[in-house]
This record gives sequence, structure tokens and C-alpha cells, in this order.
Amino acid sequence: MQRRQFLHVLSTSALAVPILTACGGGGNSSSESGEPSVSRADLQQTSSGLSFQHGVASGDPLDDRVILWTRVSPTSPQESELSVICEVAEDREFQNVVMSEMLSTSAARDYTVKLDATGLRPDRHYWYRFMSSEATSAVGHTRTLPMPGQYAERLRFAVCSCSSYPHGYFSVYRMIANRPDLDFVLHLGDYIYEYGDGEYGNNPGRPLEPSHEIIALDDYRRRYGLYRQDTELQAAHAAHAFVTVWDDHESANDAYRDGAENHNAGEGAWSDRKAAAIQAYFEWMPIRPPTEDEQQIYRGFSYGDLADFMMLDTRLEGREQQLSNPLDPSRSQPRNLLGQSQKQWFKHQLATSQGRWKFVGQQVMFAQLQLLELQRLLPAVPTNDFSPLVAINMDQWDGYPAEREEILDFVEAEEIENLVVLTGDIHSSWANELYQNPAVLTAGVLNRPLGVEFVAPSITSPGFPDGAAELVSAVLPVVNPHIKYTDLKNHGFILIDVTRQRSQAEYYYAADIDTPAGIGVESQKIKTLAVAHGSHRLQEDTPVSRPKPLL
Repeated sequence: MQRRQFLHVLSTSALAVPILTACGGGGNSSSESGEPSVSRADLQQTSSGLSFQHGVASGDPLDDRVILWTRVSPTSPQESELSVICEVAEDREFQNVVMSEMLSTSAARDYTVKLDATGLRPDRHYWYRFMSSEATSAVGHTRTLPMPGQYAERLRFAVCSCSSYPHGYFSVYRMIANRPDLDFVLHLGDYIYEYGDGEYGNNPGRPLEPSHEIIALDDYRRRYGLYRQDTELQAAHAAHAFVTVWDDHESANDAYRDGAENHNAGEGAWSDRKAAAIQAYFEWMPIRPPTEDEQQIYRGFSYGDLADFMMLDTRLEGREQQLSNPLDPSRSQPRNLLGQSQKQWFKHQLATSQGRWKFVGQQVMFAQLQLLELQRLLPAVPTNDFSPLVAINMDQWDGYPAEREEILDFVEAEEIENLVVLTGDIHSSWANELYQNPAVLTAGVLNRPLGVEFVAPSITSPGFPDGAAELVSAVLPVVNPHIKYTDLKNHGFILIDVTRQRSQAEYYYAADIDTPAGIGVESQKIKTLAVAHGSHRLQEDTPVSRPKPLL
């Protein structure tokens, strides 16, 4: 089907297209005025005996609005609703306050507070804070985006994922907080992990709360509470707006629509656990629900005319259970990863995108990985070192190749240009060119790529062990020539710098995550790769970009 035919079908169908628009229900407050409606005198009407122990956050920015978040901590459990004020200003000193709203919360939402601050001006910096009669929160900074279709020269954002609390200190979040010129941060999942103490990571300075594996709603809330008291994570949220999607560990390892590898007998119904995980996520994350029932996270947004973003859910929305064996004959059969509704929405977004660049934010690696051949070439690497990668491989798009082929066929047929896939999950750095069948490259056939993929390293979660990481990285391109870069053990983030001429990924790494002394210290290692407008081929070791001027 050609682009015009496809668009005609979409225009005559009742296709729901979720975008990051305001949503009134579900405990979120929304203001349309853009004018202060609450005075300082009204502080006396707010609740007393409160503190703001979990910092502040903003998220899901658009050209005229952004979600603002905090949590209040009462000195004792309260049955009644608690009230606070949120102020938004155009300056750090709050001399020009543009919004002041009275907000309420209660134990029903774990005392979390969200404001969909609307009526803001496009492409502007804002500062915000929350106040009660006796306490004031930290000040957060956020910014709105250029209007859809508005000319935009440059975009600069961070991509990160996978922060296992007991594996080390969140040095990478501090590195992100130290970049004041970022427009926003994309967090691609595994924001928290469900395991108990000693089950996954054992840094003695990072005990978990609660100490057991989290299963019930109160468990998930307490785990988010632990994370959100971390100083480095608080700093990153206070500095930048986040756009987030969940992966599996926000619920349980290798989760899919109807279950999870780490949901076992004696842990109750999966539907109850999944519902608890989803509820806690929407309470604690600065996300605007695309639907009123707060069950769905796939959504899109635009940065002027420069870039369109499609944020996917490859985990809970439509995924069928993973296969355990890459040689399973059913692997080649059609199997759902996105689910039909989300897949149709994704195709619609791709086909109708007007942005110069098309970014897809999602959880698991899209590019093919020829893993069995890799094991044959590395007999010295213990099988146990490969076994986690085998499991990951079946959890990725490699476990659902027919659906990936369908997406790539669509991209090729519709002549979609400048496609950049952004990925987390795998605790390591990858840069890939996207082909229908990269195996033909080993025979010297030079097919044109259909896009590129940048996979972010982890915040703290472990990759390959020393020695094996270097061996595997050296041999990967031999049987996977579309994979242009890997780092399988270092922790960090990707800085994506976008101009009208090229999109560039810059991989920055932490020097140390094991001790507090290393927090925020960057490694000397930097890797850059870029794709030129209209090319889809990766260029390595391009010049490091300059920071954006601060307004």
C-alpha cells in the first residue's frame, strides 16, 4: 500500500491517536488560565505538618503545557485530603509568577501531587515549586517545546534507562543534571527494579526498601519512595523534564501482557500485580496519561518541525509470552509484540509525521543479533556469560521477527526517511544500522539501511563481565556488520544532538558507580556516531557537539 492509499484508509477509519494532551481524570489537576489564581495569603489554607522529601519533577512537555509533580509527606497518616500550592514562574526568583494553583492529594494517591500546567508559552523556560503553610519544596526547572510545525534549528536531549538501586550510586543521573542545556530527558524504562535485598545487586551502601521483592501496591509505592529520595535522581528531575515509558522491571522481569518470568506461584494473580505496578507508576512518575483509565503509555509529541517522537510500549500493551529457545520453529510465525491497536497507531504516526526526523522511543533492541554464530566464534567465552544474552535476545524484537519485518516493510514501502530508533533495556551501548536482512552484508551486498538505532547504556544495571565484554565486542561486527559500535559493560547515557543536517549520538560514561566519591565524575571515554539527513548510514567519531546557548 502506498502512502496516499494508507493515509486515505486512516482518514476514513475511527483510529484513536493518543498524544500528550491534557487529561482531567485520575487524580490529576489541570489549569487552563495561565494566570495566578491563588495568592500567598491562601498559604494559610494549605495543610500543616507536611514536608517534601521526594523532590519535584516535570514531564511530558508540550508547546503549551507540562506535568508538574511532587509528593507530600505528612507527619502522620491522614484520612482527609491535604492541600498544597504550586507556583510557576518565568524566572528563578519567582518575581514573575504566571500560575499559582491550590492542589489536593490523599492516601488514595499515596500523597502524590500532579498538575497539568497549561496555558504556558511555547519554547520557554519555567521554574516551579510547591508550598504548604510550613514548608516549601525544592525549585524545579522545566521548559515547553516549540509549537508543532514551528521552525526549529536544534534539539538536544538525553537518553537513559536501567537503574538498579543496589548495583551502585546514580552517578549518571548527576551527569545528566549537570547538563543545563538539555531540552528534556527520555527515560526508556527499568526506572525501578522489583527484586529484594541480595537478589540482584549487593552494594552495601544501597539497601532496598522494602527489603523483599515488591508485589503489592504498597510495595511498589515504597520502592518508588526509596528511589525518589536519592539525591542524584532528585537533581536530574529538578533540572529537566522527563518523558518516560516503562519496561519490565517496573512490574516484574520479562513481563508480557499476561504474565512475567519473575511472577511465580504463591505471588497472587498477575492481573492484580500488574494493576498495582501500573497504578504506582502513574502516581509516582511525571507522565500525562494518554487515556483516562491510566493503563496506556504509548503516545507521541513533536519538537517544532524538527522532530516527531513516537513512544512505544513493547512490554504490557500487547506482547505475547517470550520464547525460550531461538531455534523454536514458532519464532518465525506472526507473534504480537506491540498488539494490533498500538501497531496501527504506530504506522499512522510514521505515515503522517511532518517532522524532519522521526524518533521512536522504545524498550528492547530492534536490530537483529546473530547470536548463535557469535557463540561459535568465541568458544573461550563461558556459556554462562552468554546465557543472559540468549534470554535477552528472545525478549527483544529478535523474538518477534515477523512483526519487525512488517514494520520495516511499511517503512520501506512508505519511503519514510530519517528514522531513528532509541532503545534501553540491554544494559550496554549499541549503534546499529537497520536492514530487513543484515545477513546479506556478510556477502558483500550493500543494501541501503532503512534507519538507525542507538541503544543507551545503563545507569547502574550490570552488562557483560570484564574480559568477556571486550571479546564479544571485538567479534560482534564479524557476523553482525550492521552493528557499528558496542560497549558492553560501562554505565552512562546518550546525548542526542539534532540539527537539520544530522542527528548525532554521543555516549558519555561514568567513571565510577561503586562509591559516593565517584558521583558525577565522567569517564574520559566518549563515543560519537552521526547519521546525515537522508542517509541512514552511521558515521563514527564525528566531532563532539557544542552546548546550546542558555537563554
